[in-house]
Amino acid sequence: MALVGCGNIARAHWRGIQHHAPRIDVTAVVDTVPQSVAAMSERTGAPAFSSLADALANGDFDAVDIMLPHDLHEEAALQSFAAGKHVCLEKPMAHSLESCERILAAAEQADTVFMIAEQAQYWTDVRRARELIDDGAIGEVIMARACFYDPSPVVPGAKPWRYELARSGGGISIDGGAHWIRPLRMILGEIDEVIAATDRHIPNMEGESSAHALFRFKSGVIATFDALLSTGAVGPVEDFRVTGTDGELVMERGRDGRLMLFNGEHPGGLAVMSAFEGKAASYGVELHDFSCAVLDGKAPEASPAYSLGEFRTALAMYRSVTSGTWEKVWD
Repeated sequence: MALVGCGNIARAHWRGIQHHAPRIDVTAVVDTVPQSVAAMSERTGAPAFSSLADALANGDFDAVDIMLPHDLHEEAALQSFAAGKHVCLEKPMAHSLESCERILAAAEQADTVFMIAEQAQYWTDVRRARELIDDGAIGEVIMARACFYDPSPVVPGAKPWRYELARSGGGISIDGGAHWIRPLRMILGEIDEVIAATDRHIPNMEGESSAHALFRFKSGVIATFDALLSTGAVGPVEDFRVTGTDGELVMERGRDGRLMLFNGEHPGGLAVMSAFEGKAASYGVELHDFSCAVLDGKAPEASPAYSLGEFRTALAMYRSVTSGTWEKVWD
């Protein structure tokens, strides 16, 4: 595999490969920034390339792990498909729905594996929560809540690419917030429509830095979604809370976080499992899933088309901010 893009996320993917994806050998690293690609080359022992075109022409690898700014996803994916490579592409698929559609069309024509890397698909506490709900542990689901707070220290004068709408496609909802939208879909099913309000409080950030939304699922259940890029201290908050007729499931946040079950049998709460361990391992587990798809023909845990759900939900939120009313996700 070639690591395409050698920023922070690439370091997380490399750690994941080392610990949880034994069938992957990194044999090329690619980045236009000399210091970044040299550092990743030193970490992995893989040859460094300053462009994907050079790597595709002269490197030795079967697959690419694309971890670039969102507006560069389409070009890199299409180049890789054309070269006959298997493609693992960091979420979101692209910065616009039109770009996503072109990527999906190219993937259909390529005789290779295509997967969107959404680490939340592999969070073990989310999967266990779904099992507990299916087993009736909290009765019929009434409502749910997702809360995504991410620290974002303000650097005066700095404008990361994520702050530019033309590059990112949106703000917090389309980016880190996607990791909280996916578990809601895994637990509650597909989202039908949304209504949202967003705001900006970070200098130079063109997209939203805070968001509040209601998601109505096709089942009729309504969930709240709160997202914030925090520039100051924040108090304790859980990642997810799912309330049923007979109890609640709470997924705590942080290194000591747990999946907690509250019901008639456990009114004081039962610690079902660590919520943190599965999240820490998820980068490697998702890449192992990709390797099994390439080597064994196994279908990935989530299809690329399914992975559009978070992107479409964010876009529906943005339309709702303009319209002031509920907006459909898939129409």
